[in-house]
Amino acid sequence: MCRSNDRSTSDLAAIRLPLPGIVSILHRISGVALFFSLPLLIYLLHGSLSSADAFETYRAVVSHPLMKIVLIGLLWAYLHHFCAGIRFLLLDIHKGLDLQTARATAKTVLAVSLALTVILGVSLW
Repeated sequence: MCRSNDRSTSDLAAIRLPLPGIVSILHRISGVALFFSLPLLIYLLHGSLSSADAFETYRAVVSHPLMKIVLIGLLWAYLHHFCAGIRFLLLDIHKGLDLQTARATAKTVLAVSLALTVILGVSLW
């Protein structure tokens, strides 16, 4: 018979994921978000290119504040996925594997992706 250990459940609640782990999880989440947003992005591209009337509909849809927030979220997903992907490529060739460098590059990925999102998002709003 297997007994549950009360200490193990309290230890699980106390576990804090390190920053490189958070960047890794966000990389996966952003990839999934980008994949599932492809139909929306293709629809918007089609609407912007097919005809003058469709372009006006496209402009009306894209100018809605909620759609702008969604598109800025997708912009962040793309930028984070891109920056984290470069980080993981460097890790694959065994660059930046030590703990201090891994933490620094994880912070850099978050800072650069958020800064670029703000810069591009403000210019596109």
